[in-house]
Amino acid sequence: MKIAIIGAGMAGLACAEALSAAGHRVQVLDKGRGPGGRMSTRRTTTEAGEVSFDHGAQFFTVRDPAFAARTQAWVADGVAAPWPDAGPEALVGVPGMNAPIRAMAQALDVTWQARVDEVVREGAGWHLSGEGFEALSADILVVATPSEQAAILLATVAPDMAAKAAAVISDPCWTVMAAFAEPLGLSDDVLREAGPLSWVARNSAKPGRDGPEAFVLQASPDWSRTHLEDAADAVANALLAHLQAANGGALPPVLSLQAHRWRYARTPATGGPPLWSQADQIGACGDWLGGARIEAAWRSGHDLAAAILAAR
Repeated sequence: MKIAIIGAGMAGLACAEALSAAGHRVQVLDKGRGPGGRMSTRRTTTEAGEVSFDHGAQFFTVRDPAFAARTQAWVADGVAAPWPDAGPEALVGVPGMNAPIRAMAQALDVTWQARVDEVVREGAGWHLSGEGFEALSADILVVATPSEQAAILLATVAPDMAAKAAAVISDPCWTVMAAFAEPLGLSDDVLREAGPLSWVARNSAKPGRDGPEAFVLQASPDWSRTHLEDAADAVANALLAHLQAANGGALPPVLSLQAHRWRYARTPATGGPPLWSQADQIGACGDWLGGARIEAAWRSGHDLAAAILAAR
C-alpha cells in the first residue's frame, strides 16, 4: 500500500516507522524546514560561539512499555539522555530536543517545506496537492498535524474527524531565547511558575550542550494569550525583565535575544484513541488525541499504524 502522512512530528513519524517496518510505501510531508516541530532546536551564532535553544518541548518522560523500548534505542544511539534537573524521569534529545525526530526522519521518506493545501478523494484512494512537492496519490491518508490544522484539512473529506479536531483548542506560548556573556546568579537550572513565566531553564546545562550561558523562558498560557499579537521584541524584553527579577539583580550582557510565538503549543487533551475510518482509508493521530505529552504523541501514531495494519 502507498500511504501519505501529513505531519512529520512525533506522531506522524511514529506512524510512518511502524507502517514502513511492515513493508508499506510511506511518504511523509511536512511544511517545516526540517525535523523538530514542537520539539525544535534553534541554533544561533554569537560573539562567544554558537548557542542552541530547545524552544519548544523541554523534556519528555516514559511510562508506556513500547515507548520505553523506543526511548532505550535513542539513548543507546546517543540521541537522548537523562536530564535530572527537570525531574528523576526526564529525558532530552542530544545535542538538541529535535535529535530523536531527526533520527526517525532520516530513516524515512520525508519531504520538508511541503505544504499540503488540498486533499481530495480519488477513486478508492487520495490525491494531495500544495506547495513544495509534486502532487501525489495514495491508497491511505494519515493527518498528523495539530488539531487546528487537522480541522481544516479534514473539513470536506472527513467532517466527523474535523469536528473532533475543531473542538480541541491548543494553548499558545511565547518563548524567549536568551544567551549571556556570563553565568546568571540562579542556583537552579530549572524554575517553574515564576510570575508570568511558567518555565525557566538553563538550556546550556542540558546534556550534550556547549557554548555560552543560554536560557529558555516560556510564558504561561494566560500571559501568552493576552500578548499573542504583541511584537516579538516587546515580548522578549518583557519576559527578560521577569528573568531579571527571578535572578535577583541585573543580568549579564545579552549576546542574543529572540522570541518565538507558538500559536498551538499545548493541547488540553487528556487521552483518547487515534481516529481511523476503514471505509474511507483515512486516519488522524497526534497529541490532540493522545494527550499533552511527547510519549502520548508517539503512542497515538503507533496505535494508528496498528489499526491500519490490522485492517489489511
